[in-house]
Amino acid sequence: MIEQYLTPDTPAQALELKQLHGNDAIWFGGGSKINAAPTKTNKTIAISLGKLNLSQIEQQGDSLYIGAMCHIQQLIDHELVPMALKQSAAFIYSRHIRNQATLGGEIAARQQEALLMPSLLALKAKLKLANGQEMDVEDYINNDERDLIATVVIPDSRLACIGYSITRSAAGLAIVTAAVSIDKQGNKVIALDGVSPLHQGAARPVRLRDVETQDLKGELLEQAVADAIHPEADIRGSVEYKRYITGVVITDLMAECQYMVGEA
Repeated sequence: MIEQYLTPDTPAQALELKQLHGNDAIWFGGGSKINAAPTKTNKTIAISLGKLNLSQIEQQGDSLYIGAMCHIQQLIDHELVPMALKQSAAFIYSRHIRNQATLGGEIAARQQEALLMPSLLALKAKLKLANGQEMDVEDYINNDERDLIATVVIPDSRLACIGYSITRSAAGLAIVTAAVSIDKQGNKVIALDGVSPLHQGAARPVRLRDVETQDLKGELLEQAVADAIHPEADIRGSVEYKRYITGVVITDLMAECQYMVGEA
């Protein structure tokens, strides 16, 4: 339970407070994760990010820079945000949560559903951390140490990318969330969430690199995707069903993405 609420004025102060309080402290963005199950925190000190001026969205050349404190609804409403990221932001069905949750918080939280992550992976997003480091989103989510995110960078905001999420109802848990992208050189990214072995109680978002390098279509692509994933059976579906539906979704997304590239 949170007993202290600290409000630093700069990222440097925020890092100093985290170093001072160590494992007793947690970053506080919108609060949508640390105040609610199943990600509710047992830390006693909250370090607020509200005064750090990290909510801007700016275009610099081909790249889009999004502050980590940007709320999810802002992504949907802002004209500069790529359509694929708008789509994945809308996968969070509750507008109330979208108005509270932040982009940095969605990336950093170890949660059962990482609905934005496949699109961020497919968009080849990079993170600028408050300590000055830069890393790929994929490296960040696979690292057990989660440093403070300052900015999310989309290197090419015009990259052909599309995502989709399969659920049984608007408020239901996602069976699979997927995104694909194709760049001007024909390089593909296939990113998924919900169909990998559980790690600390949740399936981590993954890329299907072996499948990306193959020029497959139709049933061959469906089967390659199904063979490449290792979902676990739960109330959302059996292993066989998850493999089947994921193959179908990726094949459809890839066809649509290739059409987008051809139209560009």
